[in-house]
Amino acid sequence: MGEIKSALELAMERSKKYPISEEEKEKIRQKEILQKASGLFYRYREGHLSLHEIEREIGRLEDKAREGVKEALLSQWLKSLSLEGDPERILKGIELIRKRDFSEVTARFKDLLSEYGKAVDVASQRKRAELAEALKDAGIEGDAVEPNLNGNEEWKRMLDSTRHSFEGRLEGIRDALKAS
Repeated sequence: MGEIKSALELAMERSKKYPISEEEKEKIRQKEILQKASGLFYRYREGHLSLHEIEREIGRLEDKAREGVKEALLSQWLKSLSLEGDPERILKGIELIRKRDFSEVTARFKDLLSEYGKAVDVASQRKRAELAEALKDAGIEGDAVEPNLNGNEEWKRMLDSTRHSFEGRLEGIRDALKAS
């Protein structure tokens, strides 16, 4: 009795007739490099991989792939650097890839985060007072009344505006970290 072949096996047999061009091979290599870098990025970000393990994984790659993974990782780390969250892991990853100390840039970034946090706190207190006053005018008041900022569209716009006002400086820090 004959062997039953899957659609993939049949397609692979047929594709042997068609050689893959160098351009297509390069696209496949680039895709593999991006997948490898993305895997390392997400595993590290979630705390499932240490910097030492990333360094070991990168060291196992061939030279061309190694450089591609490093650049892709650097790019992803720089994109993920934001005004929210804890940037320590990202900054340490960038230092690993660049093989240099960025303590001055890191200090600037921490100052920026502090300024941003204060600006958000001031805007939050002001908006809470505004909403509490509006509730009081509507006859709703008391110790248990707490205005919900997250459900307020004007607050979301204010927060976006505040974040946007700090984006230029954040981009400057990303550029300093990108520079070798």
